[in-house]
Amino acid sequence: MEIEKKEYGTYVKEITPVHSTVKNMLRAFLAGGAVCTIGQACLGLYGSMGMEKETAAAWTTLTLIAASVLLTGLGLYQRIVKFAGAGALVPITGFANSVAAAAIEYRSEGHVFGIGCKIFTIAGPVILYGIFASWALGLVYWVGEALGLLPL
Repeated sequence: MEIEKKEYGTYVKEITPVHSTVKNMLRAFLAGGAVCTIGQACLGLYGSMGMEKETAAAWTTLTLIAASVLLTGLGLYQRIVKFAGAGALVPITGFANSVAAAAIEYRSEGHVFGIGCKIFTIAGPVILYGIFASWALGLVYWVGEALGLLPL
């Protein structure tokens, strides 16, 4: 029995891929920086078109989301994620990719039971925990303010 465990351990070590943490962090940094640079360029472009700062920021967000969904639909976003890791998954583009990928995956099941239901498998928990975190932080702030620990 002990020999089988050792053989299994050796087998696992052989097939487990080895990753360089520094290399992965550098790729994530570069990809996240590229997303931010593209966003800043869009913000500057929309600002130069005469939009107010808030309007330009909203259009920049929409542009990044649309680009992510388009790249997901073309099958290119997954290649970017494979290279960049968290640098491509963490920004809003990663969230848009997750929602679009779920819709694409289940489109064969129809518009209502496929896309309509499965598109929220990612968005639902994010919205739920976002609302819960906002409520919890608001409660902490309210209690801190009531106890005089926070400035008014």
